[in-house]
Amino acid sequence: MGETVTGINRSTSNKLFEKAKNYFPGGVNSPVRAFKSVDGSPLFIQKGDGPHIWDEDGNQFIDFCCSWGPLILGHNNPDVYNKIVTTLQNGSSFGAPTVLENELAELILNRNPYIEKIRFVSSGTEAVMSALRMARGYTGRNKVVKFEGCYHGHVDSMLVKAGSGLATLGTSSSAGVPESYASETIVLPLNDPEAIKACFEKHQDEIACVIIEPIPANNGLLLQDQSFLNLLRELCTENKSLLFFDEVISGFRVGFNGAAEYFGIKPDIITYGKIIGGGLPVGAYAASKEIMGCIAPDGPVYQAGTLSGNPVAMAAGIAQLTACSKPGFYEDQESRTSAFVNKINSHAKTKGYDFEIVTVGSIFWLSFDGKKRIQRADQIDGDMSKFNLLFNGLLQRGVYLGPSGYEVGFVSAAHTSEILEKAADAFCESLDSFM
Repeated sequence: MGETVTGINRSTSNKLFEKAKNYFPGGVNSPVRAFKSVDGSPLFIQKGDGPHIWDEDGNQFIDFCCSWGPLILGHNNPDVYNKIVTTLQNGSSFGAPTVLENELAELILNRNPYIEKIRFVSSGTEAVMSALRMARGYTGRNKVVKFEGCYHGHVDSMLVKAGSGLATLGTSSSAGVPESYASETIVLPLNDPEAIKACFEKHQDEIACVIIEPIPANNGLLLQDQSFLNLLRELCTENKSLLFFDEVISGFRVGFNGAAEYFGIKPDIITYGKIIGGGLPVGAYAASKEIMGCIAPDGPVYQAGTLSGNPVAMAAGIAQLTACSKPGFYEDQESRTSAFVNKINSHAKTKGYDFEIVTVGSIFWLSFDGKKRIQRADQIDGDMSKFNLLFNGLLQRGVYLGPSGYEVGFVSAAHTSEILEKAADAFCESLDSFM
């Protein structure tokens, strides 16, 4: 066992959380923020700059949550900040077209060979919801295939768990979701070729789309075989169903064109999340001109939003994605992330710890299962006690992770090699304290 580290002062955050519980369900506006899985009350964050955040008690942390991924340039990036301020001087919202929408769309579409038209919305959940409606409207079919371990936002038809047998219809996994919604969703295990083949044999003329996180990163980092994703493409093409890549996390994170580029697979529909808004509320769905042609006002599938294409969010996105589009950006991200992860993994291996960090691009996940290739959620050990010890040990050493062992971490461009070296040392010390 290693040294004991004195806990950080959280008195102000504790008081703020007690007050917040009078206002919000569970004291928070999004469930994972409540720290229920890591004990204690959440930290209330006061500010962020570069790779760091500060809480209301004045504690400073190296931040690997990065607002759950979109802050790929770090907190308070000067280019993003200046673009927001300049744009805000002209107004915050118009509910009418602005040139900034054109500029951001052009920045994305001119570099992406997998999509031809895009529609901006205000969140990843809204993007998925709208794209599912589009898939059904375009194909004239109702059923959707999804996979256990993939998260697609809190859309009713996506809050579904597997039924009792192979290729059976799903059942709702959240109160408030009617079974009639769930019955149009088929839930299959990830990375299981026989299951998806059997599904198409049974429902081939009913499936509007197959939706998947091509790099599942909401329930551990479940790296899929290239052959499985290739099979999905083949089956969708053969059966006239649409292949839907939900890239709310992987888009613009593992490469400018996301997992589609990473795997070299052309999906029919792609959704993106808040990374395209520099941290402001944005989402988008995109496809070919033909498929997008069924969206109103061009077609019969209705979708609208007052804040869609909000000028301030568009401006932030232009600044962020311009930086991401520069030569070598993603190579540098991956190189620094690999050095950081390798140092920790090497230490864990030398010590004989049953621990390994899994990584792709600048995304990483902490696995206490000793398996590098966990590909399905049911392969993850549900005992998160070791993660909780590591999480709290890292907090005490000035490192902040997302407060759940199922969540991934993110490295930003602001995490310099020196900062990552310091963070790696904190990981190693924390592991030594309880492993």
